[in-house]
Amino acid sequence: MSKPPTSNQRHVNAISGRLSLRAPQRDSLAILDRITEIVPLRSNTDLAAKLDIIRSEYPGVTDFEREFPSLCFALATGVGKTRLMGAFIAYLHIAHGINNFFVLAPNLTIYQKLIQDFAANTAKYVFKGINEFAVFTPEVITGDNYENRGTLLDDVLRCKINIFNISKITSEVRGGKQMRIRSFKEELGDSYFDYLSKQHDLVMLMDESHRYRATAGMRAINELKPVLGLELTATPFVESSKGPVAFRNVVFDYPLARAMDDGFVKDPAVVTRKNFITANKSPEAIQQMKLEDGIRLHESVKVELETYARENGVNIVKPFVLVIARDTTHAAELMRLIQSERFFKARYADKVIQVDSSVKEEETVERLLTVEHTGNPVEIVIHVNMLKEGWDVTNLYTIVPLRAANARTLIEQSIGRGLRLPYGKRTGVAAVDRLNIVAHDRFQEIVDEANNPNSPIRLKALVLDEEVLERKTVTVVAAPTILGSLGIKTGLSEEGSKYAGPPPTRAFYNPEAERVAQLAYEAIRKLSRSPDRVPDISYISRPEVQAQLVREVQSQYQPQQMELEGVAPPPPDFAKVIAKTAALVVDRTINIPRISVSPKGEVKAGFKPFTLDLGSMTYAAPEETLWAQYLGRNEGHSIGMSQGNFLEKRPEDYVVSGLIDFPDVSYDDTADLLYDLAGQVVRHFHSYLSAEDTLRLLQLEQPNIARAVHAQMLDHFWMDDTVEYHHVVTSGFTEIKQSAHSAERGEPLDYRSPPADKSNMARYLFGGFTNCLTNVARFDSDSERKLAVILEREAEKWFRPAKGQFQMFYRKGSDHLEYRPDFVAETANEILMLEPKMATQMNDADVLAKRDVAVQWCKWASEHARQSGGKPWRYALIPHDQIADNMELNFLLKTYVCN
Repeated sequence: MSKPPTSNQRHVNAISGRLSLRAPQRDSLAILDRITEIVPLRSNTDLAAKLDIIRSEYPGVTDFEREFPSLCFALATGVGKTRLMGAFIAYLHIAHGINNFFVLAPNLTIYQKLIQDFAANTAKYVFKGINEFAVFTPEVITGDNYENRGTLLDDVLRCKINIFNISKITSEVRGGKQMRIRSFKEELGDSYFDYLSKQHDLVMLMDESHRYRATAGMRAINELKPVLGLELTATPFVESSKGPVAFRNVVFDYPLARAMDDGFVKDPAVVTRKNFITANKSPEAIQQMKLEDGIRLHESVKVELETYARENGVNIVKPFVLVIARDTTHAAELMRLIQSERFFKARYADKVIQVDSSVKEEETVERLLTVEHTGNPVEIVIHVNMLKEGWDVTNLYTIVPLRAANARTLIEQSIGRGLRLPYGKRTGVAAVDRLNIVAHDRFQEIVDEANNPNSPIRLKALVLDEEVLERKTVTVVAAPTILGSLGIKTGLSEEGSKYAGPPPTRAFYNPEAERVAQLAYEAIRKLSRSPDRVPDISYISRPEVQAQLVREVQSQYQPQQMELEGVAPPPPDFAKVIAKTAALVVDRTINIPRISVSPKGEVKAGFKPFTLDLGSMTYAAPEETLWAQYLGRNEGHSIGMSQGNFLEKRPEDYVVSGLIDFPDVSYDDTADLLYDLAGQVVRHFHSYLSAEDTLRLLQLEQPNIARAVHAQMLDHFWMDDTVEYHHVVTSGFTEIKQSAHSAERGEPLDYRSPPADKSNMARYLFGGFTNCLTNVARFDSDSERKLAVILEREAEKWFRPAKGQFQMFYRKGSDHLEYRPDFVAETANEILMLEPKMATQMNDADVLAKRDVAVQWCKWASEHARQSGGKPWRYALIPHDQIADNMELNFLLKTYVCN
């Protein structure tokens, strides 16, 4: 029996859930929980003894490297270090009563970002969802306001977060001077520094700690002597004259290669022109080519992002380009070039900013930190080295490095700024998930570095030994248990069958009886299509239906050939075998009718005329083809195509022919609208391109332009809502469909226990069920697993429907998409359709649309059941955070049933 979680472990679970921590963030929090368990948070204790205790469990920690316990969590850029800091603070405050925190930022950019992220009621507030901070929000004290705080109310148990810029402190202590924080304050009767040093629960958090480990400011801050130091960085080493020196206090390491594998960051790709040769090209020509190609790629990405957003109903992401200059002089030259008529006719003159030491950082930080906002016009950022860390944006999609640096430096220092995903996860759309590094002249060098085993972005080596082969995936079928009981094959390979859990007990051991049972099962499937005679699964046990089944099976049955002795085996008792088979089918099937829905009369639908929003459709005149090579794998592809003969004489025809490829666009019904929209697009391109360039662009980008226009058309789709629908029950019951899954070799997990990695639930198969109607099941979340625990305990039978089990469709724009509920369960009195859903998504438009069609389907199914004496149907939409093992099904239904 597993040990019940401690109260602090429960805090870890609660905080992880409320803050939606990713697996590496949660693992880091669990490590902090364990550290505080084995080394109490007390000052003035034996530092060496603490190190020995921690090193016994975490061998990577060989030295605290400070005069207080300090541990480094090395998490790749883009995984979420700021959110983890929030989780650390929430945990230490809630579980251990820590009220005083000192957060260090390496520069002004990160300093201001941290202040914003720790301030309540902001978009990226790190404590959103932490109930303990709902009333008494943490007090944020900064290097700018600590002198104006007045008397400190130490008797109020309120969390205090001090945020300071270490670079400012370093500048203050140059030449042995005293930093301002050590100045005497009359209100305190002490300096603020000395006040903090006297707090017995001070915890120091160091963001991007590798930037200031050995600075004078850090040495001065060390005198605070906190009870614990927590360092966060993506690069756990410092540079020295002899090369990088690794940290000796790394307690958790989650490198960029793992973040890429787990899909937490964008997929970086190095981009060049197809068949590009640097010979005979001047550095100036190569620079101009890289800049222009970077902008062309940027404009293509901009359209792809808007199209994806419109098609999926999410916020539109405004991408930007990062240009890396050699020095401040070079940056100024690039600024003048981009603002001149020579560069796309000065189209980006007011959309570019320069960020380096020649420009006051304070004047630029605000525009820099809001570069994600659609209201910020900036689309190009030129910098030298000011943006090394902490610039927390998600919309950097194109990097153009123009300074001399080795490939490793380009990879480590450049791509880190663009790895964050705008939607928090990969979308499956290449352009939305890809970070482009335009490096025509450095292409092969960067690819070679990416393949270097010591590179932070590398191709993994795979050695095929027995252990690796044993972990090979196989296809496992979640098959109805009735099939196994009757000896019916599922089409699964023998190898896959080994990992589908124990086979169901065979109902018949006599081969001839089993053949009769299989024929009976096929006859029962045929009867399902006669709802007038068999409106309900229970009808197959009635005498008249049994007699019909016997006749059908006898007509199909062929006895085995006589054995060598000349005596044929006796035929089985047909009536007895068929009766037992029918009883098994009734017992292991839930009565799901097939309901066909069709409109009464003609359905009227179409698209309303409108004016296109073409502000982001600013393609440049097409040039040669670009080539993108992914850094994480040996794969590349072309972006664009070479110019060729024009296939259409009118430019509008390219747009129209692209639009009529969509199944919801009828040329006959919408020709006038299509040509109106096509005309808008052509006039837009003619406003800044020649007629020939417009034709070439429309030929080159036809699919993307058509998708972008169609995405906006969906916002203007209409359908006559007064249309009435009628339904017909075409099958009294349907067989349970099987589904296939890829899974690692191994026995299915026990459904009663969650796996170690709950954030990746979909990789596991579960078994050990008693009342589930399939041999194995897969869950998308731990809440679904918990609901299965409840159903095993309280339902007569249940299963997870496969695709096509129900003929239910909900409307999304002009499309009708299949809805597949998560669970179907039968109790003594009713049949249930159950849908667990993230609590934050309960009112999403798609969720409500699915709910509405499911409720209507349940009404029709209940109406059919009343006529045949069957059980009524109900639908429940249940928030995930209300599902727990101790919950009763009836309690959930009382609260969340929808009909």
